[in-house]
Amino acid sequence: MAEVKWIKIVIDIFDDEKMLFIEQLPEADSIIVIWFKLLTLAGKINNGGVLLFRDSIPYTDEMLSTIFRRPINTIRLALRTFEEFGMVEIINNAITIPNWSKHQSLDQLESKKEYMKEYMREYREKQKQLTECKVNSKTNSKANVSSLDKEEEREGDKEEDKDILSSADDSPTPYKQIVDLYNQLCTSLPKVKNVTDKRKKTLQARWKTYNDISTYEKVFQMAQASDFLSGRNGRWTSCSFDWLINENNMIKVIEGNYENKKQVLSKKTDFQKYPQHDISESELEGLFEDVGGVK
Repeated sequence: MAEVKWIKIVIDIFDDEKMLFIEQLPEADSIIVIWFKLLTLAGKINNGGVLLFRDSIPYTDEMLSTIFRRPINTIRLALRTFEEFGMVEIINNAITIPNWSKHQSLDQLESKKEYMKEYMREYREKQKQLTECKVNSKTNSKANVSSLDKEEEREGDKEEDKDILSSADDSPTPYKQIVDLYNQLCTSLPKVKNVTDKRKKTLQARWKTYNDISTYEKVFQMAQASDFLSGRNGRWTSCSFDWLINENNMIKVIEGNYENKKQVLSKKTDFQKYPQHDISESELEGLFEDVGGVK
């Protein structure tokens, strides 16, 4: 995939509790720099927040140490910190950013504004065509319209415009946005090339229940992360866009029925990855207990 040219950073990022706790760690400044470097690397790869070298090789801490120009022990401490705070997840040895969309995709408000601009442009064009047809089919119609009639027509147009805006605010189904999100995130599954009438009908039905684009983003991210749904474990290779937007299947994905089984390591074993670092095991564990597992 081509790299994106920007990522979004909220202006109050340093007021976030996670950042406040990170700033209390040794080498806090280096850890924060590594976080921003991870975000920019994810933007260059543009793989839905999954950090893979050449689309197949997970980035290791040694690789990140080289390209980020930071000591490997600092990289390891940073990655463990990010994982503890839910800022990254390790899936099949690959570093992933669970909430990547908030750093990369457009705000729903901006999307809605663009949709409304296009909606009103098409509506005005249709009205213009209808008006031209009426004018061509009736001669001398203007002579029979009084000034009062014209004023009533203008008022009627205003009311009609209000009805259109009200209807548009009832969350029209964003077919293209959902399909584009699927094609962007589900890189292991067949691409959607055509939005057929059948698919529109299905999406319209789903949108009545799940009218938040973040729900579809979550479903597609979970499908891509699943070894079973993505076909990576070879047990099933028939997952597709149409399967995912089926009502029953969508519920099962959201409820985590296809999540990979994760191997949970003890803190002592996990800490052994980070020898020679300035912070002791007891100090680091104490810090994570103090923050209460903030995610």
